[in-house]
Amino acid sequence: MIHLGDLSLATNDPVLLVAGGAILLILLLLFLSLRATARSARHLEPLIRQTAQLAQNVQQLGMGQEQLRGGMQQVSETQANAQVQMIQTVEARLSDVQQHMNDRLADNMMRQNRALTEMQERMRETLHGSSKQTATSLTRLQERLATIDKAQDNITKLSGDVLSLQDILSNKQTRGAFGEIQLNDILSKALPRDSYDLQVTLSNGKRADCLIRLPNPPGPIVIDSKFPLEAYEALRIAETQAQSTEATRMMRTSVRAHIKAISERYILDGETADGALMFLPSEAVYAELHANFPELVREGFAARVWIVSPTTCMATLNTMRAILKDARMREQAGAIRKELGLLHKDVDRLGDRVGNLDRHFSQAAKDISDIKISADKAGRRARRLDNFDFEEIADEPDNVVKLGKSEG
Repeated sequence: MIHLGDLSLATNDPVLLVAGGAILLILLLLFLSLRATARSARHLEPLIRQTAQLAQNVQQLGMGQEQLRGGMQQVSETQANAQVQMIQTVEARLSDVQQHMNDRLADNMMRQNRALTEMQERMRETLHGSSKQTATSLTRLQERLATIDKAQDNITKLSGDVLSLQDILSNKQTRGAFGEIQLNDILSKALPRDSYDLQVTLSNGKRADCLIRLPNPPGPIVIDSKFPLEAYEALRIAETQAQSTEATRMMRTSVRAHIKAISERYILDGETADGALMFLPSEAVYAELHANFPELVREGFAARVWIVSPTTCMATLNTMRAILKDARMREQAGAIRKELGLLHKDVDRLGDRVGNLDRHFSQAAKDISDIKISADKAGRRARRLDNFDFEEIADEPDNVVKLGKSEG
């Protein structure tokens, strides 16, 4: 029996048993708890020591970070100084390159201006000379045309006075002198004076009434003015059929003989042209030959002797004048071609100089491009150093970056 104050409990009371068991269990748990606490205290001692060691390591790590911060600041200052020096070097290089380019450009511009000035001056002189020659040629052409008009008037007047001309030509010596005078008058009106000569002795000893100095081809050509008019006079005054037949025979014989004489005397290989002119001072004789003696005209063509009257001689001489003018123009064209050749050389030289200038520009542009690439690389490296981006910097072969990484 257990007494607790006014309460009495039997020893075999279930409530008492349960309470006692609970008390024992609590005591057991308390004992186990105390034992676990002692065990835990023993286990916490290394942990406390580790925590203290960890605190010491954290303190050392903080000191290391301070040292790293100081090293990084030094690296940044070094990199900033290097970047400033690099920028100064690049600026100096750019200034030198720009000055060199300006000098080259100024020199090339001076040379180009001199070349252009020389070419313009030469072209101006050439054009001025050509304009002056053209004006002179036009003036001469107008003078010649006026002369031709006057000659045409004179020829018309002479053609209308055939009967008076026949009277003048009745004497052989007078006829020859008149033919030469008329031929000289026509020549003076149709050709320049320095393009023909009168009474020229050839290499065979024969004297030609006129030698027109044409360029090769055809070469100098002879004009003969000594035409026999006796047969034509006999034909003109014939009254009977027998007289007409005899005069016709004499006409053919004398004209053939004169054509042969001109062909043998005045057509010389290598000295004169391969033809000659037979000048008739009368349009009536010329018309008679073509109207009634066409075979003589054909024989003259075969012998390369061309029969001309005052009118057709003027037309022939005009053609010869065109040939002479063309030859002189070819001479002028040769001079112009020479000047054009010099101008072409000047243009080629200018092209070479422009090419050299273009190469200088290209080289300068390449240098500037390389400088920009170097500046970009330097800027990227500086930004990476400033951002502590050492992993990417390690990929580039830069000594300064590698040094900074090793110091970090």
